Amino acid sequence: MRNFLIFIFLLFSTKTLTSAAERAPKTKTIYVSSQSGQRVGFGIKRLVDGLIKTGYEVKLTVVDYKHKFVKGKNSIVVGTADDKILKPQFPVSLVKQASTEGKEGFSISYDQDGTLYIIGADHSGTLYGCLDLIDRIDVSKRLPAKLAVTDHPEMVLRGTCIGLQKPDYLPGHDVYEYPYTEESFPWFYHKKLWIKYLDMMVENRYNSLYLWNGHPFSSLLRLKEYPYAVEVDDATLKKNEEIFRFLTKEADKRGIWVIQMFYNIIIPKPFADKHGLKTQDRNRPIIPLIADYTQKSIAAFVAKYPNVGLMVALGEAMEGVGQDDIDWFTKTIIPGVKDGLKAAGIKEEPPIVLRAHDTDAPAVMKAALPFYKNLYTENKFNGEALTTYGPRGAWADLNRKLAAIGTVNISNVHILANLEPFRYGSADFIQKSVIAMNKIYNAKGLHLYPQHSYWDWPYAADDVKGRILEVDRDWIWYKEWARYAWKSERNRSQEITYWGKQLADKYGSSLADGKSILNAYEESGEISPKLLRRYGITDGNRQTLTLGMLMTQLINPFRYGLFTLMYESEAPEGEMIIEYAEKEWKKQGHIGETPVRVAKEVVEHGKKALASIETVEATKDVEEFNRLKNDMYCYDEMANFYAEKVKSALWILRFKYSNNVADLEQALPFLQKSVDHYAKLVKLTEDSYLYANSMQTKQRKIPMRGVDKTFIHWKEMLPVFTKELNHFKKSIDSLKSLNGTEAAKVIPYKAAEVNVLNESASYIINKNVDVFTDTSVLIKEVAEQLIGLKGIKMSKEKQVKTGTEIKFTTKNPVKLLVGFFNQKNPKYLAPPQLETDASANNYGQSEIKISNALVLNGFPPANVHAYLFPAGTHTLNLGKGECLILGFIDDKQELRIFNAGLDGRGKDIDWLFE
Repeated sequence: MRNFLIFIFLLFSTKTLTSAAERAPKTKTIYVSSQSGQRVGFGIKRLVDGLIKTGYEVKLTVVDYKHKFVKGKNSIVVGTADDKILKPQFPVSLVKQASTEGKEGFSISYDQDGTLYIIGADHSGTLYGCLDLIDRIDVSKRLPAKLAVTDHPEMVLRGTCIGLQKPDYLPGHDVYEYPYTEESFPWFYHKKLWIKYLDMMVENRYNSLYLWNGHPFSSLLRLKEYPYAVEVDDATLKKNEEIFRFLTKEADKRGIWVIQMFYNIIIPKPFADKHGLKTQDRNRPIIPLIADYTQKSIAAFVAKYPNVGLMVALGEAMEGVGQDDIDWFTKTIIPGVKDGLKAAGIKEEPPIVLRAHDTDAPAVMKAALPFYKNLYTENKFNGEALTTYGPRGAWADLNRKLAAIGTVNISNVHILANLEPFRYGSADFIQKSVIAMNKIYNAKGLHLYPQHSYWDWPYAADDVKGRILEVDRDWIWYKEWARYAWKSERNRSQEITYWGKQLADKYGSSLADGKSILNAYEESGEISPKLLRRYGITDGNRQTLTLGMLMTQLINPFRYGLFTLMYESEAPEGEMIIEYAEKEWKKQGHIGETPVRVAKEVVEHGKKALASIETVEATKDVEEFNRLKNDMYCYDEMANFYAEKVKSALWILRFKYSNNVADLEQALPFLQKSVDHYAKLVKLTEDSYLYANSMQTKQRKIPMRGVDKTFIHWKEMLPVFTKELNHFKKSIDSLKSLNGTEAAKVIPYKAAEVNVLNESASYIINKNVDVFTDTSVLIKEVAEQLIGLKGIKMSKEKQVKTGTEIKFTTKNPVKLLVGFFNQKNPKYLAPPQLETDASANNYGQSEIKISNALVLNGFPPANVHAYLFPAGTHTLNLGKGECLILGFIDDKQELRIFNAGLDGRGKDIDWLFE
């Protein structure tokens, strides 16, 4: 009781409860139990503030076993259904109502004697009951005379996330490796910013906050067994401990559970350097030393921060799906948690969220649940984008499978690489998405990323002096997802009015104008999802949709590592551009959502968004309204850029079949219009945005590879698209002068001098040559460029069981060519894929250099990727699965990207643009 009284005193010591007395106030007495906790106290403080603001004089009385509350029309009684002091005095029916609502539920009702009761099923429910009443007071500007409300959230977990990560890599570190320091994250130590963010969360009824980092433990604690593993100095470690305790305490007041996420297997740089290890190596087996360090780190973290949950990403830094995932989770992570509980004398298991990304989550959960019960799963909703509210196929099946485990499955709205940086606030799209989470995925949780600028948080991408905060700019993003995570199926017409009023209040406009702003949000909100799901290469953050796409990416997507799951599961049934063109040529019927239909629709969405926003008169927050308005113009130009380019692409693909230059001439004016629209997009963004994509590393590939913060702005892409257009014009002229017979010249590759240290068998690439040491498989077809190279013979059985390791030394920089079979099969080594492996471009290997370059008897065609190495001695470890080591070429030798066409699907026409 004493602690609660102190808490209440601190809550109200800086504010008089009678500030409205001079206005002939209406008096209300709030009664609260001495057994109430911090969450109830926080809710009461908010309620008192709301009443005072509305003109009430408020008295606060703490009730204990000796004192009862006074009933009557001036009394508000606040407590939980199981409160031992208040429960005997609560009306039985109201207690039952609140209890029936379940976790985080509440009841707000007047009794016959006029007493107003706010009763929560638990402390969070009581807090939410207070907040609900405040919202009603804000709307009516008084305490409602009649109330009989019960409510509870649909989603068990409703969370947002913040990345302690940066747009680029730290010196000497790899992806995700960001120690917590003031130099890297000054905002992390800003308590007022944390309070602002946590207040946003509680106002929107979020109850979980995810902090993302590769390896946070070396920034938050020091192990006695591994004292050298700490990555920060003593003063910083002390600050980190203090701010982390502050954050978790303030979050708990607001009913928010802090969840610390980490990747596996990543180790701190001092630890790695001391033991001669890499900080992360996807193909490294589990090493006892690393397992021991990790287990002890988790144990110390749990003991030190017992009210913090953990989120585990087994994939990316480990070898993906396999027994190692299960062993790491069940033999290292969970034992570490249990060790921490034992050391702290805690019996209740803290929750662990298993991220399903790049791991067999059902198998991991099956192995873990027998000895650890408080587990959750988490999986991406639409990959790292927002593409559809009608997910289907294998991805929907996986989510349903996770939900069927019997624990809570959480839908993760991740990265949003197709939305950033333009504002997004389509209540309609978001509501339908949450309904899909509930009804299609059977998910019971939401894990929400920032709408943009995740890697540069807390700042927005807008070019504004002094920067603006992402949480301020994207207020409607957080509010919409939270509203529907609480209750998804709401009346559409009522929702239009609700959001119209929110926007009218925001910008000082009429309700009609507020609805017009909403319509602009909703029309523009269809553009990026439709564009990516019908034209894109990937749902991952290696593609920045708003920067555009190259023509070769539209007409030859497989060359760029097309992520087909996006089309199969994260889009309505329909056709890719290349499929549509082939069907047109063969005069076959079309199915579902087509590229032509989307081109028309996105242009129409852009027109309607502009028509809506241009009629609005804003009188408040005018500068922000103008930024929003500018975004609508950006959406419109982007839609037209894509639409015109797709029209051009379809004529170009027709040429692939017709060999008629006239088809290319038909394509030219559309491509010219596309560049013209992009030039307008550049003007709209040149002075309004600092960048398009907040991830500014070598992981970005589409439309251009981004290294050292290059190709992050539209003005950098305009010369690329202009050059593409000019090259196309020259190609047409060349074809016309040569009667349509021009094609790219074949330049054979020359083998580089390299000393391979661990493999002795080799072969010279040509037809009818065998390529494995333990089976007679011959080359059936091979691209001319590869003939004569010196391949390395590998054991097929060894590749499947243990993987492929190549040790070599070279005096000059070289490229190692590796062939990946272009068919999904557990026995084939999967090609580098940034969607699941953040290290998949560490050697420049993620892009296909030669598509369909080689065919073995009994095998699908193989695509060639290139791994770049400087002079020196190197070891390349590839994952488990069959692949071809095709030999080394000098780094200076040009490696032209093309499709050899040995899959029988037609000729390469990329040379028209390169």
